[in-house]
Amino acid sequence: MQTSEMTAKIAEGNGFIAALDQSGGSTPKALKGYGVADDAWSNDEEMFGLIHQMRSRIITTPAFGNGKVIGAILFERTMDGQVEGKPTPQALQDRGVVPFIKIDKGLEDEANGVQMMKPMPELGALLARSKSLGMFGTKERSVIHSANAQGIAAIVAQQIEVGRAVLAAGLTPMLEPEVNITSETRAECDAILLDELTRQLSAMPGNDKVMLKLSLPVKPGLFDSLVDHPRVLRVVALSGGYKRPEACVELAKNRGVIASFSRALLQDLRVGMSDAEFDGSLGAAIDEIHKGSTQKVAVAA
Repeated sequence: MQTSEMTAKIAEGNGFIAALDQSGGSTPKALKGYGVADDAWSNDEEMFGLIHQMRSRIITTPAFGNGKVIGAILFERTMDGQVEGKPTPQALQDRGVVPFIKIDKGLEDEANGVQMMKPMPELGALLARSKSLGMFGTKERSVIHSANAQGIAAIVAQQIEVGRAVLAAGLTPMLEPEVNITSETRAECDAILLDELTRQLSAMPGNDKVMLKLSLPVKPGLFDSLVDHPRVLRVVALSGGYKRPEACVELAKNRGVIASFSRALLQDLRVGMSDAEFDGSLGAAIDEIHKGSTQKVAVAA
């Protein structure tokens, strides 16, 4: 797909984005959920080999290529790997799926109620390699734990700073200032985040667009103005710890917001399933998440 085709698919596509980007410390947990025991590998290379096998199985499953998944977020090693003898980004594009790469290197310790992204000293080289491999965009995550206006302003500023570097490299950034859904001040976090994103996006020079990956808000429809913002290509939602049924119910209450789920997409998949069982389980999850992304429900004011 050409960049213009991928842009149109993400902006207007009738589907959702799969998050297949578990990395580092989250990989053992992802493998355990898949039914792979901790003693199945003896070093990082074997561990990452197992997670790549899982992702390859997902990508090549018929349900994944049925048109309801319009994008997928990859871990760096997955981007650099192959699926059925092709570079992973090309394998995704061949299935009509737009590829993104997770670029953040994890989180700093909490300060001012937030966790900023760690430094990314090799960002330029990663962006150049990603572009050369046919990636469309990036994803970068930080986390908001409490309604600290100073901390949330800093999170948004960092996200936009990184996003501008991504845009300069010819890729589309997916900014992810996640609000912890267990926060005691979650609704206040949502409101401050909305204000900061609106202010700082409106102040960005130029006219390039970014994507936003946000926690589902306490108040349905709170992010409508971001969906309509002239600097936003698409707003997507993370599941944030919700189980899939609850996440999809909440998703359906938010106009214009599509899913970018990870655990909620993969939670029922197991390594021991037959190919038919695997495809059926993944297909059911895809159908449910697609419905929440595309069939919205009215919510009383």
